[in-house]
Amino acid sequence: MHKPYALDGAIENRKRLPHWLKMQRASGESYSRLKNLVSRHDLHTICTSGNCPNIGECWNRGTATFMILGNICTRRCKFCSVPTGRPLPVDREEPARVAESVRILEVKHCVITSVDRDDLEDLGVSLWAETIRKIKEVNPHTTMEVLIPDFQGRKNLLRKILDEKPDIVSHNLETVERITPKVRSKARYDTSLEVLRYIASEGAVAKSGIMLGLGETGDEVLESMDDLLQAGVKIMTIGQYLQPTLTHMPVSEYIRPEIFENYRQAGLSKGFSFVESGPLVRSSYHAEHHLQK
Repeated sequence: MHKPYALDGAIENRKRLPHWLKMQRASGESYSRLKNLVSRHDLHTICTSGNCPNIGECWNRGTATFMILGNICTRRCKFCSVPTGRPLPVDREEPARVAESVRILEVKHCVITSVDRDDLEDLGVSLWAETIRKIKEVNPHTTMEVLIPDFQGRKNLLRKILDEKPDIVSHNLETVERITPKVRSKARYDTSLEVLRYIASEGAVAKSGIMLGLGETGDEVLESMDDLLQAGVKIMTIGQYLQPTLTHMPVSEYIRPEIFENYRQAGLSKGFSFVESGPLVRSSYHAEHHLQK
């Protein structure tokens, strides 16, 4: 007998996406404008580097998640399409370009994320802090979410992010505890929880997210929810994992929309302030609504 939120009926043909995952081709005036802006200012976005399925919808709303510290990650997670290798030197002009782009786009709520930079002594936190400061300086009325790496769990580095007082501080758990070693190259489940616990303990709004379809069970998803709540997380996102290339972790299950809705309701009943749960949900999807909530 299945558990109330077990993933029964979720397995589909991996070679063909189910109808609820079919997406319209990205197009439109706002999309083209933002695409040209990103190219002109030599910016990176997780929308493109992460092959986000919502790029058309979000860019046509004039919103995007900017990715700083380059486009090459020092980690090789089996779910992520961001290139891995030896990163280029840090671009000290990047914070100013990002801030100016936020101004040009008249963004009311921006999301900033980054690759992991384990090659740097400070893991890139100084450029993180400068980017937050610059955006606030140029765009004093723009609210901000930062989706940060784990910074190896180093609280002195996390403190530098919190000192800049972004409105929401997000760090993704990515998956359930059992599957974490299979898909995350260096990050640890417990380390991510400690990062989130520290964020919440310092009075910041803590947010996290996981992917489904990697082989997790319904009970494990509910256990991860409990772990996040105990860490002080208020906002949670749940989305479908999609295999970027044949070299990445294969999709185990395509989760039906009604299962996502079950998880959303379960999360709210457990005590989250906001749960964004759906097949096409990504961590920054509808991020402006998370702040309002």
